[in-house]
Amino acid sequence: MRRMPIREALPRDAAAIAAVHVRSWQAAYGDLLPRSWLAGLDVDERAAVWSARLAAPEPPSVLVATEADGRAVGFCSFRAWPEDDLDPATTGEIAALYVLPEVWGSGVGRGLLAASEKALTADGFQEAALWVLAENARGRRFYEAAGWRADGTVAQETTGGRTLDELRYRRSLFT
Repeated sequence: MRRMPIREALPRDAAAIAAVHVRSWQAAYGDLLPRSWLAGLDVDERAAVWSARLAAPEPPSVLVATEADGRAVGFCSFRAWPEDDLDPATTGEIAALYVLPEVWGSGVGRGLLAASEKALTADGFQEAALWVLAENARGRRFYEAAGWRADGTVAQETTGGRTLDELRYRRSLFT
């Protein structure tokens, strides 16, 4: 397993996070979303979104994994569960977890997930939940290998002109 430094993201990381976000979507969702839509994802546009988020008075919790030279290769964003069907006082959400395709399978994603789960636990959450596309077999295997399980809740998300099923996965933070 590849070990990489993991630290809290800073506003100056916005462009690097955006590049990871866009490249991972293009690689991971090429068979799920229209390729022309994926090709049109704009790193600069996404960087502006991440810059605003990270510079906000109450920024989201975001961890970034970096190479020894400081280059970002992955990130994970987490928060209290945003919906009313689970208790946001006890349930955290992994809102986004992406790593560059060239480090898939190296342990970077596992490291980010474990660090995020640890941070959620330190913040007092007892369990965590996330959404994963039903057709994203790689993502589902990744979460299942880390002890996450689908809880039977399905939602639909329209992205790139396609409506896709998302499955909610949950995990106790005390196991």
